[in-house]
Amino acid sequence: MIEIIKYIFLGIIQGLTEPLPISSSGHVFILKKIMDLGTTDLNFEIIVNFGSLLAILLIYKDDIMRLIKNFFLYFKNKTEETKNDFKYCWLIVLGSIPIGIVGFTCKDIIENKLNNVKIIGIAFLITSLFLFLVRNIKGKKTDKDLSILDSIVIGLTQIIAVIPGISRSGSTLIGGLFRNLDSKSALKYSFMLYIPVSLGTTLLGFRDLLEMNNIHDLILPYGLGFIASFVVSFFTLRWFMGVVKNGNLKYFSIYTLLLGITILIFM
Repeated sequence: MIEIIKYIFLGIIQGLTEPLPISSSGHVFILKKIMDLGTTDLNFEIIVNFGSLLAILLIYKDDIMRLIKNFFLYFKNKTEETKNDFKYCWLIVLGSIPIGIVGFTCKDIIENKLNNVKIIGIAFLITSLFLFLVRNIKGKKTDKDLSILDSIVIGLTQIIAVIPGISRSGSTLIGGLFRNLDSKSALKYSFMLYIPVSLGTTLLGFRDLLEMNNIHDLILPYGLGFIASFVVSFFTLRWFMGVVKNGNLKYFSIYTLLLGITILIFM
């Protein structure tokens, strides 16, 4: 029962930290180490990431359905709306290519080499610095102004988030703000990029999960962790959308700075 509670707690932490620019993978790794959980692979992180993905899909469902509809409608009816959404869909694909290549080719390196406490502590400090640099940026570009160069730059910033402690949502949000997107558009594109990445890692993770010898023992704790991640991610992202709109990223910069220093000193 204690072990199950630990997995639920980690699911809650995933739900709290995935939508926020403070690195869910870094938090989950550190807490797993503190609570002495036996899992050392990425499978649990992938399961709870999938919970966050479903929450994000639910929140952005209207945008996603409109994009899908207008993508195919563009071939029949080339209006300004269908043209903009058609372009936006392709820019999601383009922005996802860099992390897709790195994730597919370097999964073992990420799992075995980068899951290191000192690396994670330094990564939190890097996240803090990036958040501090963009704390006052207020862009003017919207979804329809997103360009190929914007997509490439934001997609490349997502690569560094393979390091636990560097936030994926934070890195892409920062990339969008640096490219002069307004906060709403930058946040939306950040999570649109998360969708194909999470789907890809989930598919790879389920393959590895099915090959585990103790999979039957993990169904209950992993399942409860998934549910916790889904519910908490939904409400956290709803709250964070308001935070970004009001430009309060400096508080996350302070938090990750203190967390990084604490990890480097005490762990």
